[in-house]
Amino acid sequence: MTGPGTAPAPPSKGGRWIQHWDPENETFWKETGEKIARRNLFFSVLSEHIGFSIWTLWSVLVLFMGPEYGLTPADKFMLTSMVTLVGAVVRVPYTFAVAIFGGRNWTIISAGLLLVPTVAAFAVMEPGTSFSTFLLVGLLAGIGGGNFASSMTNINAFFPLRKKGWALGLNAGGGNIGVPVIQLAALAIIGAGGGPRVLLGVYIPLIVVAAVMAALFMDNLENVKNDTGAAKDAARDAHTWIMSLLYIGTFGSFIGYSFAFGQVLQNQFGRTPLQAAYVTFLGPLLGSLIRPLGGWLADRYGGARISLWNYVGMGVATAILIGASMEKSLALFTAAFVVLFVLSGLGNGSTFKMIPGIFQNKALAKGLQGEEAAAYGRRLSGASMGLIGAVGALGGVGINLAFRQSFLSYGSGTGAFVAFLAFYAVCFVVTWAVYLRRTTPRVPVTASTSEEKPQLSYAEV
Repeated sequence: MTGPGTAPAPPSKGGRWIQHWDPENETFWKETGEKIARRNLFFSVLSEHIGFSIWTLWSVLVLFMGPEYGLTPADKFMLTSMVTLVGAVVRVPYTFAVAIFGGRNWTIISAGLLLVPTVAAFAVMEPGTSFSTFLLVGLLAGIGGGNFASSMTNINAFFPLRKKGWALGLNAGGGNIGVPVIQLAALAIIGAGGGPRVLLGVYIPLIVVAAVMAALFMDNLENVKNDTGAAKDAARDAHTWIMSLLYIGTFGSFIGYSFAFGQVLQNQFGRTPLQAAYVTFLGPLLGSLIRPLGGWLADRYGGARISLWNYVGMGVATAILIGASMEKSLALFTAAFVVLFVLSGLGNGSTFKMIPGIFQNKALAKGLQGEEAAAYGRRLSGASMGLIGAVGALGGVGINLAFRQSFLSYGSGTGAFVAFLAFYAVCFVVTWAVYLRRTTPRVPVTASTSEEKPQLSYAEV
């Protein structure tokens, strides 16, 4: 047994498995845990980063697939929608794979699996290939979206509650940067005449490096057990689905716009592939870089508060986009779109920070304390993250399908932006009503009120 001021024995490293992990113990964290957690965070980001690049690979390739490929704008939006869909669906099994195989082991496997869509795309990327073949190979690229879920679940277990906003924001932000990086790589390689296959050839060895680095420097946590009960409990909890809705508004926007931005510029403003590529990387880059700041602000001021006002900002930016679209102002449209990317990234960090705080509050409401409360919070927040991440990514599917229908019906993306504005208004109302509105004062848990359920405020989550 160890007290709050006693550091437990150093973790066992047999087979890269850590037998004891107690990040909430301040002494353990300072003497042992922080160094290990940061090392795992770094190499988790590396693998997740490449996973995002492979997932969003087709958002770049479709820009450079000219008339000789025989694809219509509707075909391209359908292709990117289906890639996004697979990336969303595989997040659920990827979440629970960490508990089955171990965080390190699954990072090795999931990184290695990225070779399949990359090599397949290398093989078929040429004019004359049928749309159905491109669609099938694009679906394979969707597995890159799963790396986010397993990485977030793994890193969530390594860090104490007070550090989760920063750690999860940094982990996700570093992964999200894979989107603008592959767009910049495409601009540098394809724009210089290298062709799509050269771009794919660059990423094949990078995937191998990520898998090898995970094998050499990451760890598995023994106390992260496969718990189907946690998955069922998370699925039954209303907060899992409420947060899924809010995450559609932030991450769904980020990934959906990442896939669609270049195509909108091409189809609505007549930009060439290179002209579109020169701009499209900027929004995802800034949105990725600001995500850790969203987590930090949530740690400091409360995720619900930051998320609430972030939705206001997203609504304003979308309203400006509607006006710019109707006035055919490319400069204003581009500037507002980049701002919308930044706000989606900021909201990614704040909404994901809310998840562990919500379940920690639920633990306290049950009368749990100390490590018991922390373990309860980790159990349900880790299980819910996969579901929330999957549903949130489905927002990207909806965005691409909305753009497809808007262009088919109106010849522009204006109709889609009107729908997005309405959705951000819904997210604002839900955030305020569920996590910030107080209808009754908080009731402290004391001996005299032990049988009463405390009325929780989630403003600080």
